[in-house]
This record gives sequence, C-alpha cells and structure tokens, in this order.
Amino acid sequence: MAADTVADMARIAVIGAGVGAMAAAARLAVAGHRVTVYERSSTYGGALGRFERDGFVFDTGPGLLRLPAVYRDLFVKTGKEPLESLVEPAPVDPASRHLFADGTQVSLPNASRAGVMSALDAALGAGAGERWGAFLIRAREAWDRTRRPLLEEPLWPNWQVLAREPYPAPKRRRLLRPPRQAATLGEIAEWELGGGHLGTLLKSYALEYGLDPDTTPASAAVLPYMEQTFGNWYVRGGMRELARAVYERCLARRVEFVFDAEVARVREKDGRAAGVELADGTLVEADHVVCGADPRGLERMLPGRELWGPDTVRPAATARPSRFTVLLALRGARPADAAHRTVVHSPDATAEARAAFTGRHDEPPTVTVLRPDDPAVRPDDDHEAVTLTATVAHGGPVDWTDEALVQRYTDRLIEAAARAVPDLRERMLWHESRTPVHIAEATGAGGGSVPAPSLAGAGATLLHPSNTTGLPGLYLAGGWAHPGGGLAHAGMTGALVAGLIVEGDDFRGSQ
Repeated sequence: MAADTVADMARIAVIGAGVGAMAAAARLAVAGHRVTVYERSSTYGGALGRFERDGFVFDTGPGLLRLPAVYRDLFVKTGKEPLESLVEPAPVDPASRHLFADGTQVSLPNASRAGVMSALDAALGAGAGERWGAFLIRAREAWDRTRRPLLEEPLWPNWQVLAREPYPAPKRRRLLRPPRQAATLGEIAEWELGGGHLGTLLKSYALEYGLDPDTTPASAAVLPYMEQTFGNWYVRGGMRELARAVYERCLARRVEFVFDAEVARVREKDGRAAGVELADGTLVEADHVVCGADPRGLERMLPGRELWGPDTVRPAATARPSRFTVLLALRGARPADAAHRTVVHSPDATAEARAAFTGRHDEPPTVTVLRPDDPAVRPDDDHEAVTLTATVAHGGPVDWTDEALVQRYTDRLIEAAARAVPDLRERMLWHESRTPVHIAEATGAGGGSVPAPSLAGAGATLLHPSNTTGLPGLYLAGGWAHPGGGLAHAGMTGALVAGLIVEGDDFRGSQ
C-alpha cells in the first residue's frame, strides 16, 4: 500500500520507545520532521532491558548483535558520529561453543566459513565440514534471493510471491519413488546433513528464534548463514548500551520523549491517522502515527477500523514462543579460556520444540550460556556475570506467575548450564529469573511473545505485517512489523518507515 508524501515538516507521533521505533524517530527527525515518542513505561529500549544488583549488570533481552551494519547505517545517516564513537562493538570469537548431550564439543570461529568447516571436521569427523559447507552455499543462495525483499525493501504489494521456497534443496533420487526434496529446516538437518550433531546444530538456530525446525521452512537456512557470514557482536557494557546510543541520538536530533504515557487510541480524521489519545485523556495531533508496539493492539486503539485488507499480511493469530532467562552472580574469576557464548544442546531438539509450543516443558531445554569478558558487567575481576536463556511457551498455555513452576524451570536451566560452567552451583552467590511475564511488561507483547525474523516459503505464513496499514498515515515499526524480529531486522523497520514517510511512492528500499 502506497504512502503519502508529506510536506517539508510534519508532526509525527511514535508509539513505543523500542529500538525499531527509535530508529524511525531518529531518521524522521533528521529529515526535518517534529517527532514525539510516547512510551507507556518509564524508560526506553523495549526488549533491550537491563538488570543491576550488587555491581553485577545483565542484559534482559538479546545478548548479541548480528548484522551490525544496520546500526552503522543508522548512525551514519543520522549524524556525523559513527556507531563506534558512541559504543564499543566487538566481534565474539569463537562465535559459539556447542556442547552436545553426549559430551561432544565444537567451537565455531566468528565469521569464517573455512574455520567453521575445519572445526566441524576436527570435532565431528572428516566430511562434517564439507557437508556443512555445501549447505551454507545453498543457504547463501536463499539469502541472495530474499535479502532485498525481506530486509531492505517495503513488503511488496504482490508479497504472495514470497510464499515460494527460495532454498535450492537438492533432489534425492529414490528407487521406484519420486525424488524427495527438503521443505523444512528439520528435513535439511536429516536429509542433507545426515542428522546427528550437524542436524542438532542446524535445528538450534530455529529454536533460538522460537521456531519449530520440523515445521519451519527450509528458507530458515539464512539464519545460520547470517551468523557465520556477518558474525556475532557484543557491545561493551551490554547490549542495553546500544539502546542508550540510539536514544541519545534521538535526543541529539530533537526527538521528544514522553514516558509513562500509554496510548489508548489512534485518532482518525478524514480517513487518515490524525494523532493519538493518551490513557489520561490527553489528545495529541499528528500528521502521521508510527506504531512501534505489537500491531494486534491497534484493534483496541482503532475499534471498528479494518487495518488488514484481504490481500494484506495480518498479524499472527497465535502468539509466538517466549524466552526464560536466569541471571547468575558468581564468585570467582571468569576463566580466560571461557567462551562468550555456549549452547548446551537438548538431547532431543524435536521434542523440545514441541514442548515449547504446547507449554508442557517436560523436555530438557537447549540453554544458551553467555559469559562476557567485560569488566563493566561485574563488580570486580573476582566475580562473573552469567546469563542463561531458553525458548519457552508464551504466557498463554503456561502460567508463568506460578512460583513453583518458575523455580523448577530455573533449576533446569542451571542444571544444563552446569555442563558448561564447572562448579556452577558452588560459585553461585544469587540468581534472578526473568519469565515471559517480564517480557510482556517490558514490550507489551501478548504473553511475552518474542517475534522471529520474516521468512519466505511456507505459504508466506512467517511474514510480518507491512510497514503501511489500511489507514493512511499509520505505519508499523519494530520487531512485530516487516521484516520482523531480531535486533538487525527491528532496526531495519526504522529505515523502511522513514523512507515510506519521507519519499512516499518513490521509496524503493534502503540502499
């Protein structure tokens, strides 16, 4: 749906202060518009939260960044100071260490395909690296086919073409039967990678984003491709520092923030968005409204207004899985050879994924252990801050206010993490658990759901709503809009929304 070209200066109201919404605000302010952000909580950042206690500092949202070029572009386009002058991003090497249920380990170097192949051969046997390398070549083809339409351009009016599978799965001939071809990430894991540890490794990339590898389309091959091509990056002081830098860039560009200001309604006049009404009754006039929150909430803000036409991608009818996080304050120095990121794999990724979607949680989870070598997140060098994360069902099928359930699940994550952190329980000073309830409070997403990136294939069921809506002047930003979740994708929504508002019908995507 085309956007209208605006006058030289327009009043723009932004709902929510997540990084995607702030990225849009900064770009729009630089373009000469008067931008005000209304945030229902008392701080900025959305999912990029922080917890501090006794000198320990923890991220409560994403702990690493992929595709840092998205934020480098944001800072270049919104001012003279580059990203690196405001925060200290650094590549994580190794990118990840993987610990499998039988005790097998492999450390994968950062952004080095040849290094990954060599590491896989050494840990899993000759030929493992070659199989993974051949898979990455096909994954790159899927990436090349979908990068522009799924990351850098507004969602096409003929978005249905993205229902086609872009991953070039090889055909496997069979005697007296039609050839078979992988259609899901799980089938790639079994048919192309031979199952085993390589299959488990691949499936973990889907699980990390709350996707079931046995139903997620083969196009999800772009997820490991992104990590192993562009690397994992950490920001000194924690990823919350990235949110701070974006917030301060907004302030420098005269974006106004109003905190503790919940938007109750989007105002409509003459068939287009005309401002917002706050929960306290305050009326705000605006020429354009950018919604950086879960778009399902717009049905409450615009009762009776049809925002999703028959040929429009609608918000998902069912909530996505969420995350469970345990923050650990440990006595004792961090070992010099400790990996920043270790993935402790579940014995059965398929059963784990089904449990995460049904809410049973009776399977051992795959746990990601983050151990940053960063003096800024610990009281001194005789202590260590460690974060554990697992994918879980959202707060619909599971009552995450049940303290006994939270304690049981906390113990499960700690038990799994003890395989990666020797003497974990003996070193523990205290721990803090963060459930989907906390995510819902921070982001407003129903049940604490966490959005995944948009993916092609699967009948276009994993696309997110367009950045434009059925109401002219109303736009969508953040992880629940095209191109979806993850820090890089959410950041790109800012570029897309700003382009649509500033350039209108002439906008063809980010350069």
